[in-house]
Amino acid sequence: MPKAIEIAPCCCPSGNCASTTPSVADPLPISTGEYSAQYRIQNMDCPTEERLIRNKLEGIPGIVRLDFNLMNRVLNVHHRLVSPEAVLRALKSIGMQAEPFGVDMPSTTVAEEAGLSTMQKSLLGLSGVAAVAAEVLAWTSHSDASPLVIGLAVVSILAGGLPTLRKGWIALKTFTLNINFLMSLAVVGAVAIGQWPEAAMVVFLFAVAELIESMSLNRARNSVHGLMQLAPDTTTVRDADGRWRSVPTESVEIGIVIRVKPGERIALDGVVADGESSVNQAPITGESMPVDKRKGDTVYAGTINEQGVLDIQVSANSGHSTLARIVRVIEETQGNQAPTQRFVDTFARYYTPVVVLVAILVAAVPPLLFGAPFVAWLYKALVMLVIACPCALVISTPVTVVSGLTAAARRGILIKGGQFLEAGHRLKVIAMDKTGTLTIGQPAVNRYSRWPT
Repeated sequence: MPKAIEIAPCCCPSGNCASTTPSVADPLPISTGEYSAQYRIQNMDCPTEERLIRNKLEGIPGIVRLDFNLMNRVLNVHHRLVSPEAVLRALKSIGMQAEPFGVDMPSTTVAEEAGLSTMQKSLLGLSGVAAVAAEVLAWTSHSDASPLVIGLAVVSILAGGLPTLRKGWIALKTFTLNINFLMSLAVVGAVAIGQWPEAAMVVFLFAVAELIESMSLNRARNSVHGLMQLAPDTTTVRDADGRWRSVPTESVEIGIVIRVKPGERIALDGVVADGESSVNQAPITGESMPVDKRKGDTVYAGTINEQGVLDIQVSANSGHSTLARIVRVIEETQGNQAPTQRFVDTFARYYTPVVVLVAILVAAVPPLLFGAPFVAWLYKALVMLVIACPCALVISTPVTVVSGLTAAARRGILIKGGQFLEAGHRLKVIAMDKTGTLTIGQPAVNRYSRWPT
């Protein structure tokens, strides 16, 4: 397991490194050992941000490897730097909101909010109303450059497009051709040729697309987080004086005895210390029928105690239970990309520069070689930039993989990676080595016959 964030002792004679901390551009002191620092980046959602971060960090001396978990917005930096502060400054310079945390901290402890804040809803609504009003006025007055149309377009761009334009400027500074750069280029070009309503509508529609993408990613994240809800947030533990009290599950340590009543979910892995009952293990092991448990038997977090009271001695805390390990496997599959996802990511890396080059040719060749109107062909090139963006293609694959893995895990099927999920369509025959494995586990009357009297 990689080490947590480690900062070497101060090497300055005065003991104060604050005034002598090197900038990212300066030569950085390199340590002999390799460390690992994890960061949660709130605005890292798709491979667009991943490529931007790679272009910025991979050029820093002392950075060994970057591992991305886009579903949980986690970046793991393997480095040989004396201090990881240079990484934080580099991320901040490209607009990434990075927050360091320990490697053992669960990444699904907090559910993602799928909704927008009141301010975001208001700005998006204002952008949409202003963009539609600008289009309607331009159609009715047959003028795209009237003061009122321009004013409405400016309001729409400022209300809905500032984040995109800011990201586009960062992409330009870092020589990263991504969707934000393409959108910014299209908006600036439309304004330059006087197509104010089109510029406003492009900004609004892209903001809506970003919202839909964010909501789909949040649904995938929350589906993984929902697996952890199989274990209760609180559990009943026995004090040193023998009394029972309810405490948060995450605070229970190994060796503590917990009590689980009939109908309750077992909060933590452990061994039955006292009592007998039947436990429904379907959410974890896939067993079709409840399993009898007595003193000395092993039980798992997330399973359901069905009959008697069980006293269980905890053998793993909340971060290392069987359920937590299942969730961790699903989270880590983001690093083990499916063949389709690897192909799409590679395709998009070369596709975007090609699109920009073709757009330049579309805008320049007809006017220069055939005397065609420059403004008309520039407009066609800008339209091509907008419709040719691969962002939806790139983001669809990781969302689909994570959603599929989570849906399977909810039904007791653990698939260790997107590559195995994708290989399922090639299955022709499935052989089972245990009778009853594929049953539902809910006996029902199939046929009723009345005995003769």
